[in-house]
Amino acid sequence: MADVSRGVDFNKKLYPPMILGSILNPINSSMLAVALVPIAQAFGIPFYQTAWLVSSLYLATSIGQPVIGKLIDIFGPRGLFLFATSLVGLASIIALFSSSFYGLVLARFLIGIGTCAGYPSAMYLIKYEGERTGKESPSTILTLLSISNQTISVIGPTIGGLLVTSGGWQAIFIVNLPMSILSFVFGYLYFPKIVNKNKLQSIKVQVDFIGIILFTITLSTWMIFFMEPHRNTLYLLIIGFITFVSFILFELKSKKPFIDLRVLGHNTALNNTYLRTFLSMIVSYSVLYGYIQWLEDVKDLTPAHAGLMMLPQFLVGLIMAQLTGTRLSIKAKLYIGTIGAIITMAGFQFINAQTPIIILILLSAVFGLPQGLLNLANQNAVYHQAPRSIIGMSAGLLRTCGYIGAIVSSTLIGMLFKGESLTVAMHQLGFIAMLISIIIMVLTVLGRNTLNAR
Repeated sequence: MADVSRGVDFNKKLYPPMILGSILNPINSSMLAVALVPIAQAFGIPFYQTAWLVSSLYLATSIGQPVIGKLIDIFGPRGLFLFATSLVGLASIIALFSSSFYGLVLARFLIGIGTCAGYPSAMYLIKYEGERTGKESPSTILTLLSISNQTISVIGPTIGGLLVTSGGWQAIFIVNLPMSILSFVFGYLYFPKIVNKNKLQSIKVQVDFIGIILFTITLSTWMIFFMEPHRNTLYLLIIGFITFVSFILFELKSKKPFIDLRVLGHNTALNNTYLRTFLSMIVSYSVLYGYIQWLEDVKDLTPAHAGLMMLPQFLVGLIMAQLTGTRLSIKAKLYIGTIGAIITMAGFQFINAQTPIIILILLSAVFGLPQGLLNLANQNAVYHQAPRSIIGMSAGLLRTCGYIGAIVSSTLIGMLFKGESLTVAMHQLGFIAMLISIIIMVLTVLGRNTLNAR
């Protein structure tokens, strides 16, 4: 294993496992977008039921990210990273041999758990290397991580479309196997070993099991209810409310809380960032899953062609992240990205079956602004706003907020796309996303001085 205690520069051997681990989630999210229709056809189910494939992964990651992030804060990233990335490969094998739709849902849930360690591990190691080298200037590596994630998020549908066309929907799970193996190998070779002689004692003292259980029950019951709201399942909403109140009361009294609500309660800037992230992901995933579905059904594009329509987002997002990553302030990135989202959502109000492809390509290109900048800005904001002692948990909670936004988006799509006209549904989805983008702009205007950092 490499000795990361030597030298004064960031250990660049950490880059491959950090990047590979952090992109496992976006590649599994984005490639699925073009496979939903073929999966629905293969299992003989209506399209809206495939929302469970989206939400199962995000339910797992919404719960798992802060939990694993907390454990990484205590024990370091190595062991958790190796376990989690191995789980991604195992779950993908389950998906490949699944003969039922709900077996596929289970595999997606396990993949979600497996992708939880990548991003908190990366944020932990950035802090670790900053302390080791005495250099607290992480904008370069944060930009690299953001570009990697944005690249995969936007190019994922293109890759997925080509894979589905050539090898069926199963091909999108095969990709996980080499990535899982490479992540494990690089993590094993280069991740530092964090020595903790009192691990068992640390687990008992530092891990808030009751808080984790209450948090898990709250998120699970609420998300399952909102996936298909019905008065017969209203009890789930009530259970979630009871456990949520219990969670707040317990965490406020706990000496070692799972989520330190007292710290969050006094950190308005960090809460603002979490809220922006939640709203940004509603907008982002509405385009990823709603727009691609509209392109396949209304414009009659193949999965491969629908995926190629997302390439302008990739190019613009990549260029903007590269140009502004270390130059513009967080607030400037938020302004530019949000304006791009508002313009795109306004444009969605006018698209129909006769809309020329060139107009749709231009809309995709404009949406590259929020794709390239909003996640980068919010990620940088958390680094500057979160207390150093809980950076792993704070990073995990940021992803949780994003995944809850993704679930809300898939719920909206599931509700709106049940109608006969997908074009009307797309107009409605775009209008809701436009209102959300305006709220993001207001939150940015009200943001504190930490947004002036880069």
